[in-house]
Amino acid sequence: MFGIGTPGWSTVIAGRGRTLVIMAGGAVAEHNIVLTGFMGSGKSSVGSALAAALGRRFVDTDAVIVERHGPIQSIFAEHGEATFRTHERELADELADETALVISTGGGMLIDPAIAERFESSGRVFCLTASPATTIARVRADGIVDRPLLDTADPEARVAELLAERSEAYARFEAVPTDGRTVAEIVDDILVRIRG
Repeated sequence: MFGIGTPGWSTVIAGRGRTLVIMAGGAVAEHNIVLTGFMGSGKSSVGSALAAALGRRFVDTDAVIVERHGPIQSIFAEHGEATFRTHERELADELADETALVISTGGGMLIDPAIAERFESSGRVFCLTASPATTIARVRADGIVDRPLLDTADPEARVAELLAERSEAYARFEAVPTDGRTVAEIVDDILVRIRG
Protein backbone atom coordinates (compact mmCIF):
# COMPACT_ATOMS: atom_id res chain seq x y z
CA MET A 1 0.00 0.00 0.00
CA PHE A 2 1.15 3.55 -0.62
CA GLY A 3 -0.34 6.98 -0.20
CA ILE A 4 -0.74 9.45 -3.02
CA GLY A 5 0.17 12.16 -0.56
CA THR A 6 -2.77 14.43 -1.25
CA PRO A 7 -5.13 15.33 1.59
CA GLY A 8 -8.38 13.42 1.33
CA TRP A 9 -6.93 10.54 -0.67
CA SER A 10 -5.69 7.13 0.40
CA THR A 11 -4.77 4.28 -1.88
CA VAL A 12 -5.50 0.56 -1.83
CA ILE A 13 -3.64 -1.64 -4.26
CA ALA A 14 -5.82 -4.43 -5.60
CA GLY A 15 -4.35 -7.12 -7.87
CA ARG A 16 -4.02 -7.45 -11.64
CA GLY A 17 -2.67 -3.96 -12.30
CA ARG A 18 -5.60 -2.16 -10.72
CA THR A 19 -4.95 0.59 -8.21
CA LEU A 20 -8.07 1.78 -6.50
CA VAL A 21 -8.20 5.27 -5.09
CA ILE A 22 -10.44 5.80 -2.08
CA MET A 23 -11.50 9.41 -2.26
CA ALA A 24 -12.90 11.62 0.45
CA GLY A 25 -16.38 10.38 1.22
CA GLY A 26 -15.49 6.76 0.40
CA ALA A 27 -15.98 6.80 -3.40
CA VAL A 28 -13.72 4.32 -5.19
CA ALA A 29 -12.17 4.86 -8.62
CA GLU A 30 -9.11 3.63 -10.51
CA HIS A 31 -6.41 6.27 -10.58
CA ASN A 32 -4.92 7.66 -13.77
CA ILE A 33 -1.48 6.70 -15.04
CA VAL A 34 0.33 9.69 -16.52
CA LEU A 35 3.44 9.48 -18.71
CA THR A 36 5.69 12.48 -19.10
CA GLY A 37 9.20 13.00 -20.42
CA PHE A 38 10.98 14.72 -23.25
CA MET A 39 9.91 14.37 -26.89
CA GLY A 40 11.08 11.09 -28.36
CA SER A 41 11.03 9.29 -25.01
CA GLY A 42 8.20 7.03 -26.21
CA LYS A 43 5.25 8.46 -24.28
CA SER A 44 2.66 7.97 -27.04
CA SER A 45 3.79 4.48 -28.06
CA VAL A 46 4.19 3.27 -24.49
CA GLY A 47 0.97 4.95 -23.36
CA SER A 48 -1.09 3.33 -26.09
CA ALA A 49 0.37 -0.12 -25.37
CA LEU A 50 -0.01 0.32 -21.61
CA ALA A 51 -3.65 1.35 -21.99
CA ALA A 52 -4.30 -1.74 -24.11
CA ALA A 53 -2.63 -3.98 -21.53
CA LEU A 54 -4.78 -2.51 -18.74
CA GLY A 55 -8.00 -2.20 -20.72
CA ARG A 56 -8.09 1.56 -20.19
CA ARG A 57 -8.75 4.56 -22.41
CA PHE A 58 -5.62 6.25 -23.78
CA VAL A 59 -5.38 10.03 -24.11
CA ASP A 60 -2.49 11.79 -25.88
CA THR A 61 -2.66 15.43 -24.76
CA ASP A 62 -0.85 16.75 -27.84
CA ALA A 63 -3.32 14.92 -30.11
CA VAL A 64 -6.28 16.40 -28.20
CA ILE A 65 -4.82 19.91 -28.48
CA VAL A 66 -4.25 19.44 -32.22
CA GLU A 67 -7.83 18.21 -32.65
CA ARG A 68 -9.26 21.18 -30.75
CA HIS A 69 -6.89 24.03 -31.71
CA GLY A 70 -4.93 23.00 -34.81
CA PRO A 71 -1.31 21.96 -35.41
CA ILE A 72 1.07 22.65 -32.52
CA GLN A 73 3.59 24.31 -34.84
CA SER A 74 0.85 26.72 -35.98
CA ILE A 75 -0.18 27.49 -32.40
CA PHE A 76 3.44 28.37 -31.56
CA ALA A 77 3.91 30.42 -34.74
CA GLU A 78 0.61 32.30 -34.68
CA HIS A 79 -0.15 32.65 -30.97
CA GLY A 80 3.08 31.85 -29.12
CA GLU A 81 4.14 29.23 -26.60
CA ALA A 82 2.11 30.88 -23.81
CA THR A 83 -1.14 30.12 -25.65
CA PHE A 84 -0.09 26.51 -26.14
CA ARG A 85 0.72 26.19 -22.41
CA THR A 86 -2.73 27.64 -21.57
CA HIS A 87 -4.34 24.92 -23.69
CA GLU A 88 -2.26 22.35 -21.76
CA ARG A 89 -3.39 23.71 -18.36
CA GLU A 90 -7.05 23.64 -19.40
CA LEU A 91 -6.73 20.07 -20.65
CA ALA A 92 -4.89 18.96 -17.50
CA ASP A 93 -7.76 20.24 -15.35
CA GLU A 94 -10.23 18.35 -17.53
CA LEU A 95 -8.33 15.04 -17.52
CA ALA A 96 -7.44 15.11 -13.83
CA ASP A 97 -11.16 15.05 -13.07
CA GLU A 98 -11.47 11.68 -14.86
CA THR A 99 -10.33 8.24 -13.67
CA ALA A 100 -8.85 5.05 -15.11
CA LEU A 101 -7.04 6.82 -17.96
CA VAL A 102 -3.55 6.34 -19.35
CA ILE A 103 -2.40 9.84 -20.31
CA SER A 104 0.59 10.75 -22.46
CA THR A 105 1.54 14.39 -21.96
CA GLY A 106 3.49 16.83 -24.08
CA GLY A 107 7.14 17.00 -23.08
CA GLY A 108 6.84 20.40 -21.40
CA MET A 109 3.39 19.98 -19.89
CA LEU A 110 4.40 18.80 -16.42
CA ILE A 111 7.17 21.39 -16.16
CA ASP A 112 4.36 23.62 -14.90
CA PRO A 113 4.14 22.82 -11.14
CA ALA A 114 0.39 23.44 -11.07
CA ILE A 115 -0.19 20.88 -13.83
CA ALA A 116 2.18 18.42 -12.16
CA GLU A 117 0.29 18.74 -8.86
CA ARG A 118 -3.04 18.35 -10.62
CA PHE A 119 -2.00 15.10 -12.30
CA GLU A 120 -0.29 13.78 -9.16
CA SER A 121 -3.54 14.33 -7.25
CA SER A 122 -5.43 12.10 -9.70
CA GLY A 123 -2.94 9.29 -10.19
CA ARG A 124 0.61 8.11 -10.61
CA VAL A 125 3.11 9.91 -12.84
CA PHE A 126 6.04 8.24 -14.58
CA CYS A 127 8.77 10.11 -16.46
CA LEU A 128 10.13 8.24 -19.49
CA THR A 129 13.80 9.06 -20.02
CA ALA A 130 16.07 8.88 -23.05
CA SER A 131 19.50 10.24 -23.90
CA PRO A 132 19.82 13.21 -26.30
CA ALA A 133 21.21 10.90 -29.01
CA THR A 134 18.29 8.48 -28.63
CA THR A 135 15.84 11.38 -28.65
CA ILE A 136 17.15 12.79 -31.93
CA ALA A 137 17.30 9.33 -33.53
CA ARG A 138 13.68 8.59 -32.58
CA VAL A 139 12.38 11.99 -33.71
CA ARG A 140 14.16 11.58 -37.06
CA ALA A 141 12.99 7.96 -37.44
CA ASP A 142 9.40 9.13 -36.95
CA GLY A 143 9.93 11.64 -39.76
CA ILE A 144 9.02 14.45 -37.40
CA VAL A 145 11.00 17.49 -38.45
CA ASP A 146 8.56 20.24 -37.49
CA ARG A 147 8.95 20.25 -33.71
CA PRO A 148 8.88 23.94 -32.75
CA LEU A 149 11.45 23.55 -29.97
CA LEU A 150 13.90 21.81 -32.33
CA ASP A 151 13.66 24.41 -35.10
CA THR A 152 17.35 25.28 -34.80
CA ALA A 153 20.62 24.77 -36.67
CA ASP A 154 21.87 22.29 -34.01
CA PRO A 155 18.96 20.15 -32.76
CA GLU A 156 21.25 17.83 -30.75
CA ALA A 157 22.62 20.74 -28.72
CA ARG A 158 19.10 22.09 -28.25
CA VAL A 159 17.89 18.71 -26.92
CA ALA A 160 20.76 18.60 -24.42
CA GLU A 161 20.01 22.18 -23.36
CA LEU A 162 16.27 21.52 -22.89
CA LEU A 163 16.91 18.29 -20.99
CA ALA A 164 19.20 20.19 -18.62
CA GLU A 165 16.57 22.92 -18.17
CA ARG A 166 13.86 20.38 -17.42
CA SER A 167 15.90 17.94 -15.32
CA GLU A 168 14.75 19.31 -11.97
CA ALA A 169 11.08 19.28 -12.97
CA TYR A 170 11.33 15.75 -14.39
CA ALA A 171 13.17 14.52 -11.27
CA ARG A 172 10.03 14.84 -9.13
CA PHE A 173 8.52 11.84 -11.00
CA GLU A 174 9.41 8.15 -10.98
CA ALA A 175 11.91 7.64 -13.83
CA VAL A 176 11.49 4.87 -16.40
CA PRO A 177 14.54 4.48 -18.68
CA THR A 178 13.79 3.79 -22.35
CA ASP A 179 17.21 3.70 -24.03
CA GLY A 180 17.80 0.34 -25.73
CA ARG A 181 14.40 -1.03 -24.67
CA THR A 182 11.36 -2.05 -26.69
CA VAL A 183 7.89 -0.65 -26.05
CA ALA A 184 6.89 -4.05 -24.63
CA GLU A 185 9.81 -4.01 -22.18
CA ILE A 186 8.94 -0.50 -21.00
CA VAL A 187 5.27 -1.41 -20.57
CA ASP A 188 6.26 -4.51 -18.57
CA ASP A 189 8.47 -2.33 -16.35
CA ILE A 190 5.58 0.03 -15.60
CA LEU A 191 3.16 -2.84 -15.02
CA VAL A 192 5.52 -4.36 -12.44
CA ARG A 193 5.73 -0.99 -10.68
CA ILE A 194 1.98 -0.38 -10.53
CA ARG A 195 1.26 -3.94 -9.48
CA GLY A 196 4.09 -3.83 -6.91
